This record gives sequence, structure tokens and C-alpha cells, in this order.
Amino acid sequence: MKQFIELQADMLKALAQPTRLKILEFLREGERCVCEIFPAIGEEQSNTSRHLNMMLSSGVLSRRKDGLKIYYAVRHAEILTILDTIKFLVKEDISGRNELLKAS
Repeated sequence: MKQFIELQADMLKALAQPTRLKILEFLREGERCVCEIFPAIGEEQSNTSRHLNMMLSSGVLSRRKDGLKIYYAVRHAEILTILDTIKFLVKEDISGRNELLKAS
């Protein structure tokens, strides 16, 4: 079995990609069918499915089937809190850089 630290790294890797961030933002409102996800994020279905499966295997998403449709959801609400924290830090960093540029 993987070491605990490796499982943490896998979960963080699942968040560290632009397409996956778009998927997570789209899923912020709740569970969605794959048929809704790929058009909403502007990606091909095969590419979207690959990213969804990666996030599923790392524990970021949950999945359920209803007939022929497959639905995904953010598995833990805390994932969205992590994304909100990163957004805040990026905005602060950008603001700090802008202030530094104004001062020079």
C-alpha cells in the first residue's frame, strides 16, 4: 500500500492542472453528468473523461451511474476550500506584484 505522504501528493497532483481546475469549478454547484461537464469546460469528451478518472482514482471525486449516464461530484467539500485558499493566495500575490511595480 502507498505511504500516506504519497497519497497526499497524489491528491494534490490531481488539483494541479488547468482542465481539472475547470472541472472542479464546474462541479462546485453539485453533481453533474459527463455529458454536461465536457461542453461546459470546452474540452473533448475523451480528454475530460481521462481527467475525471484521474481525480476519481486520487479521491478528489466520487462517481455514480444512473442507467447510461455517469455522474461526478466533488467527494469532499474541503477540496473546494483548498481551491478558494489558492485563489486568495494568487490574488494576494498578484496584488503584491502590482504594488511592487508601481513603487519602482
